[in-house]
Amino acid sequence: MKRFLFYLSIILPFLMTVGARADIEISAPGQQTIPLALTRFLPQAGTSHPEIAREIEAVLTNDLDFSGIFNLVDPAAFLSDAQKVGLLSIDVDFEQWRMLGAESLIKGTYAVRGDELVVEARLFDVQRRRLSTGRRYVGKVKDLRRMAHKFADLVLQELTGIPGPFNTKIAYISMRTGKRELYLMDSDGFSDQRLTDHRSIVLNPDFTPDAKQIVYTSYKSGNPDLYRQELSSGKETILSARKGLNVTARNNPGGDGLAVSLSFEGNPEIYRLSNSGKLNGKLASSWGIDINPTWSPDGKQIAFVSDRQGNPNVFISDVGSNEAERLTHNGKYNATPAWSPRGDRIAFSRMIDGVFDIYTIRVDGSDERRLTFGGGNSEHPAWSPDGRFLVYTSEWNGRKSIQVMRADGTGIHRLSPVGVDAQQPAWSLRW
Repeated sequence: MKRFLFYLSIILPFLMTVGARADIEISAPGQQTIPLALTRFLPQAGTSHPEIAREIEAVLTNDLDFSGIFNLVDPAAFLSDAQKVGLLSIDVDFEQWRMLGAESLIKGTYAVRGDELVVEARLFDVQRRRLSTGRRYVGKVKDLRRMAHKFADLVLQELTGIPGPFNTKIAYISMRTGKRELYLMDSDGFSDQRLTDHRSIVLNPDFTPDAKQIVYTSYKSGNPDLYRQELSSGKETILSARKGLNVTARNNPGGDGLAVSLSFEGNPEIYRLSNSGKLNGKLASSWGIDINPTWSPDGKQIAFVSDRQGNPNVFISDVGSNEAERLTHNGKYNATPAWSPRGDRIAFSRMIDGVFDIYTIRVDGSDERRLTFGGGNSEHPAWSPDGRFLVYTSEWNGRKSIQVMRADGTGIHRLSPVGVDAQQPAWSLRW
């Protein structure tokens, strides 16, 4: 009976819906915040476009503030140097910024020539009175937000040694048309677009390691088959249309194939597929149901969900071995694991008293942490490519949305459009 209920919990909700550099650690924000001054970007020459300056500032402010390691200096306190271009160290009045308590400073310029946009961005070390890093971006005006995201990533790389995750995409499932379809948005929820028109059920998206393709399950032909779509062209191919389930596919971070739960032999078990869909053996099997695989960053292990010991729990197995070690020992229902790109923790969802919340745990089973609290469900976590943040499905009053938070559970906010049903997010590598 438990196995049967577990099986139903995985499949039936979808059918029912159709019927119906520094030593700074992001996961501990607030402990080592860096006072940062972000000035409004100034026009290089020609006509001023204040709307462009405002949008660059808004994107950088949102990204850097959400990182949790910066204390942004109030622009109302800025002195005269904020109105000077200053792309070189000799042009910056560092004493003014030191007086305001800033340790880092961002200045920049922009130029518009027809539909072309040129952005110059600089990060300065106020204490050492020098340029830390800078970039020149050339593109279309429509690329403005991407340019700003790329520079925010660069700022985090310069100050923490790990690039930021802001120039990325998030795929998710939405029912805004009345059917479950696949959508794509920027890491901050902007540039939302629809990718499929299957007019059926689409489930469980995951990006290929190069972020150029997405794999997902679709019922468009009546069976839960596995598809892959090329993002640049929209070209769609079938990877697996085997009898029964072809679900919860996850790409190997090293690019060598996928792990997917298949039931063509009867019981849902985890198999390895080549990038072309060829069967390359089993990764996990038992008398129970094995589903929801997630790869370790080095591709040598997988974590997955199984009810082989009674209730659904998260297990870890070495690739090439059918031996699995149980990871979760608390709660009676643990599901949807996601292995951090840093390799140290696994996020998962746990149901207690009928409500799911997000947890993380070390890969040795220690240091379990609960990240979400409240009356609604929180499930299907997915990591940002740098391991600093988690995106997940939040359900409140029957409405599902995509939320994002820092890896310690702070900074929670919505990404998906207001009033739109959205769930099952996947986070790409850098775009």
